[in-house]
Amino acid sequence: MPVNYRLALVCVCAVGFAFSANYTNHAPVVPALIAQFHFSQALAGLLTTGIFLTHAVMQIPGGLLADRLGAARVLATAMAIVCIGNFGIGFSEAYWQLLFWKIFVGLGTGVSFVAGARYIAGMFSGARLHLVQGLYGGSILLGSGFVIFALPHLAAFGWRSAFFATATVAAVVLIAWMLGAPRPPATRHAPSSFGGMLADRRLWALGWIQMASFGLVIVAGSWISMLLRTDLGLSAARAGLAGSLILLLGIVTRPLGGSLVPRLGVRRLLRTSLLASAGGCFLLAAPATTLALALAAVLLLGTGCGLPYAALFNRAAALYPGRAGAAMGLVNMLGILMILVGAPLVGRLADWTGSFHSGFLALGLFTLLACGGTLDIQEKP
Repeated sequence: MPVNYRLALVCVCAVGFAFSANYTNHAPVVPALIAQFHFSQALAGLLTTGIFLTHAVMQIPGGLLADRLGAARVLATAMAIVCIGNFGIGFSEAYWQLLFWKIFVGLGTGVSFVAGARYIAGMFSGARLHLVQGLYGGSILLGSGFVIFALPHLAAFGWRSAFFATATVAAVVLIAWMLGAPRPPATRHAPSSFGGMLADRRLWALGWIQMASFGLVIVAGSWISMLLRTDLGLSAARAGLAGSLILLLGIVTRPLGGSLVPRLGVRRLLRTSLLASAGGCFLLAAPATTLALALAAVLLLGTGCGLPYAALFNRAAALYPGRAGAAMGLVNMLGILMILVGAPLVGRLADWTGSFHSGFLALGLFTLLACGGTLDIQEKP
């Protein structure tokens, strides 16, 4: 029976949308949560830290499970965890319960991400593989961005409705996945050492580039609004729009990057992307930032940080086809570490120098250094 590739694409992108909604589904209802449970803004920030911490921790273990047990089966279990965790949050009666269930959901989102990427690597091949991996990446950004827009419309029904809504989405997608998602064909690969994979400098180079793309876009998006408010006097709403636009551009640039890989090659695409991102950071680091320069920086960052996505993960899978899930998990884990370390570091530099320009200068220099990671990349493993 021929494989229905379109159905596979729809199913895996639906999964990407459903689990990534949990990255940000608490953000629109934070004021209501604070009003009910009486906790500080710092503790509100821990809800984001909690989910991303376990999300990062599960990258390599989730990849190993997907490699050993099959991505489709592991992904179904991970989505069930996401669903259960959202219902747990919806029924919470104290802050510690909110935090516990957010951390629990991170286990599911972490495994879901890497299992979805592993599913694509096993299901698709050739030029189509790069485009599909990019579309999957775009669906993840779409999910995390859509809930920020959609969930406030449920405010009339109370904050619990936000989490019941994302739980319902996860449940529907889980059922559709179990009933309809095509299974990748069984394949055999030459055995490879797990320790050797962890020590492979080529994977670490890809991880460094992931830090300078996915990690960079989250860090830059977090702080650019503050820079625009302090330097240009923009309102919170307009400055926030600029920060979100960096991420939203990835919905288009991630698939675009996948389609460009066969034409430009992996190394050229990654190098061009990193230079664009570095240029965006340096524009924001300029002492006399103008609105025109800031908009140009947003476009450069949104493009430069989105284009590498498909090339990075498909390259990792190609280096270790028998451990593709674990290899992709290692690369993504390093990108998340950039978020956990880079965001507070930029804030610390701003406190030290009295300006956010120094932080963006540091981010630009880091991204230029990441270009060195492209030297280890060959067009074929």
